[in-house]
Amino acid sequence: MFLDSFPQKLRKEAQLWRDEGLISSSLYEQIAERYQFKNLEAAARDRNKAIAIAVGSILLCLGIITFVSGNWQGGSREVKFILMMSLFFAIAITGFYNWRPPEGKKPERSKRILGEGLLILSAFIFGANLLLMAQMFNIVGSTSQLFLAWGLGVVVMAFSLSINSLGILSIVLVEIGYWTGLEDLWYASGELTWSRLVVQHLPLLAWLVFVPLAYFCRSRWIFALAAFVFASSLQANLNPLPLLNYADIAPWVASFAFALPPALFWSYDDLLFPTINYRLFQSLARNLALVSFGLVFYVLSFRWVWESPNYGYNQPTNVTNLFQSLPIVDLGILSGLVVLQWLFLLRQRNNPPRREVIFTTAVIGTFLAFIAIAPFWHQTISRIDELGVFIFNVLLATLAWGLIQEGLKLSNRSSFWGGMLLVTLQIISRVQEYDTDLLFKSLVFILCGSALISAGLWFERRLPGGSTSASKK
Repeated sequence: MFLDSFPQKLRKEAQLWRDEGLISSSLYEQIAERYQFKNLEAAARDRNKAIAIAVGSILLCLGIITFVSGNWQGGSREVKFILMMSLFFAIAITGFYNWRPPEGKKPERSKRILGEGLLILSAFIFGANLLLMAQMFNIVGSTSQLFLAWGLGVVVMAFSLSINSLGILSIVLVEIGYWTGLEDLWYASGELTWSRLVVQHLPLLAWLVFVPLAYFCRSRWIFALAAFVFASSLQANLNPLPLLNYADIAPWVASFAFALPPALFWSYDDLLFPTINYRLFQSLARNLALVSFGLVFYVLSFRWVWESPNYGYNQPTNVTNLFQSLPIVDLGILSGLVVLQWLFLLRQRNNPPRREVIFTTAVIGTFLAFIAIAPFWHQTISRIDELGVFIFNVLLATLAWGLIQEGLKLSNRSSFWGGMLLVTLQIISRVQEYDTDLLFKSLVFILCGSALISAGLWFERRLPGGSTSASKK
């Protein structure tokens, strides 16, 4: 069964070993004591009870919602409001008291799961309440406003309860609200609404709200999602591609858009928070910085990025419009944060938190310098189409080589395969971009596939536990 856990499988196997005489009864008792075989039945019973209560609660809620829907037109607005809020608070309070037992009482896993499930259900009911109340009181709003308000409400719940699932749900809702409202930021008139402000300043809000939330919930998933929301919303708001988009009015936009995320991720240190004395997310942030470098180098290695004119969308035409449409304040605050983090990083050089094999501070600084200077030079001093493409292809190959070297020296699979993926992607992209004939493309695909298989098999054999290392022993 898919619900069988390791102790349950171990109990079956141990009983079989004892019956076949492979282990003695005393050894079986020791294993049973160590893995608490006696508690397995109670755990299964609690799990079944939780499933029954969860399914029953869902059906109960569906029944109430159906009943309310059937009599919805006949009730007054006050009665409807009381019914909806009562449903929300009843499920939220029930979920809370199941999720957190009274003081001094040992928490039961099944009750915590049930309580968390009910709290998630209450978060969905909160969104439904927002929609229904807007209809009842004739409040006109956009889809973006609904999802942003819903997401921000769930953020408050996640901060209050420190539950990972609520934190992830809140980020997803805010992200939906952002992407549905982004079109208004680009094409609509300058009407100022709260949702427009949230969309315009989401890069800063994501970093200032969701990163602390990751500490509250102690969740690497929330930190990674916060970084994704920050980086993706920054690129979408600044819209730096093609590079000539802002050549006449703000040639520094592309440099900030591409350099800020990796600079912020690489210099991130948990110890900057005054109340935190351990490093929880720094290694993850540095991995995200390498991913950001890979994406930036890959995008800027294409020729069209350097040569194409702008797409002619509703761009700012003067400095006043520029400050109204782009998150300039965000760039200033985030740049100040980056400077602060790098100063702190340079003070910690004598005590590096991570083993630096290839990607030292000097190498990362060189990467950032090319990202910041090359696009700015291209837009302000002279066009460097060919040179720019060459520089970022070299940087992409250097990053891939560095990842492979780190993978080999540290026996790290993710670094090695990340480097191999970048090399393969770069070769295939160049072949496709320069419109070579089919025979040559076929030859390149065959060579890439063969090299990837050979390198992968060789790498796996040289890892501890591989056939090569085993034969040496």
